Amino acid sequence: MAVVPAISSATPWGDAADNFLYPKADPPPSVVITPCDPWPRPYYLESGLRRVLPYHFTYNTYCKQRWRGLDLLGIFASEFRDRPVEYYKEAIERGHVMVNGKPSTTCYIVKNGDMISHTLHRHEPPVTALPIGIVHEDDDMIVIDKPAGVPVHPAGRYNYNSIVEIMRAERGMGWNPLPCNRLDRLTSGVMFVGKHAKAAEILSEQIKGRTVRKEYVARVKGEFPEGEIECSQPILQISPKLGLNRVRANGKEARTLFRRIAYYPATSSQPSAISNPPDFDSKKTPWKGSAGYSIVSCFPFTGRTHQLRVHLQFLGHPISNDPIYCNQRVWGADLGAFDADATNDEDIISRLSKMGKSEVAEAVAYHDEMVDDYNKKKAEKMSGELCETCGTPLYTDPGAHELGIYLHAKRYSCEEGGWSYETPLPAWALPPEERRKAGGIGGGSKAVEESRPGSEADSADISTIQ
Repeated sequence: MAVVPAISSATPWGDAADNFLYPKADPPPSVVITPCDPWPRPYYLESGLRRVLPYHFTYNTYCKQRWRGLDLLGIFASEFRDRPVEYYKEAIERGHVMVNGKPSTTCYIVKNGDMISHTLHRHEPPVTALPIGIVHEDDDMIVIDKPAGVPVHPAGRYNYNSIVEIMRAERGMGWNPLPCNRLDRLTSGVMFVGKHAKAAEILSEQIKGRTVRKEYVARVKGEFPEGEIECSQPILQISPKLGLNRVRANGKEARTLFRRIAYYPATSSQPSAISNPPDFDSKKTPWKGSAGYSIVSCFPFTGRTHQLRVHLQFLGHPISNDPIYCNQRVWGADLGAFDADATNDEDIISRLSKMGKSEVAEAVAYHDEMVDDYNKKKAEKMSGELCETCGTPLYTDPGAHELGIYLHAKRYSCEEGGWSYETPLPAWALPPEERRKAGGIGGGSKAVEESRPGSEADSADISTIQ
């Protein structure tokens, strides 16, 4: 893909861009107007990040069932955390929020069938500048190696910085990528993108019908038990606004099988090498009992949102750098291990909602003060600056530890043996000596074939968490 020179510092964006990916877009207007859909997309690369120049955009959404009977301002205040409630109040009063194409009021009661439109000056967060890897391509399907930190579909603060829109920008405006499986924004690995509706439908039905075997790799805190560990705890979403999920008896069925690949004890140079407090409970917080980390294979049999992350947290071995489920500021010292109690939901939601707003988005349960302080400074947070066009509070750039988590979709295969696609292991999943050769965070290695769970050799060593 050709890269054109950086724009002149005489432009409204100054010298913010090192390289534009596509020809320069016109500056956004100084007032909110009915926006166009900029093409080419206003991408540029800087400091290892893919950025998008701010642009005007209109969100359109029909009334959701849970919104019926609520006032318009209340919906924005409870459902969206991108901007403060004062912004939404002013946007409604100034006509930037409309209902059924007409100006409305903050106290308007939303009804079934209402179309809510919100026009705003949009600021997208940057994502990694790593390219989308191609594992396989034919006339029907593209199998990709999704980079960590990039959402699949436009959602929330992300639009053009999504897998769908990046691929569209690379292949042409009329091309319509059709993702067949879903990976969390922070997860990397195997994804299937249909080139036409029929191909996407066939593979999507296979995945929904649970005839596709999925294998993920995770790096978790502490010494994960040997053998096979099955977790069958149901999962419930307790905050749609934050995308927070927890183990709950009234949740949806969820089942995952785990197997430890390797355990690496802490060395004196690792920040996790800490002494245990007097009241240490190895059953409640097993990751504290032995510093270091484990590499674990994960085999999900169901496809709940955050399933692997929630199940690993429940087992007491959360993914080491998970900004939600391995966050001591949110969960406390035990990181939510074996916790299915709903009485503290409101406290957890309140603490999590502050991350990245008035407080720093602490990504992991660091124990070394110097490492913790460094990542606080590097984490995405409010910069204290405002956009000159719309007055929106601006964020700093995310730190490298916020662009992805140690969770990778390694292999998807048809149970009948018709096909199998595998991606290389990321550097964080390699043995320390190989990781140093691969250059630390980046790079990877050809994945090694693992024995499958449930084989005759393993059948005598299976533990189940119900």
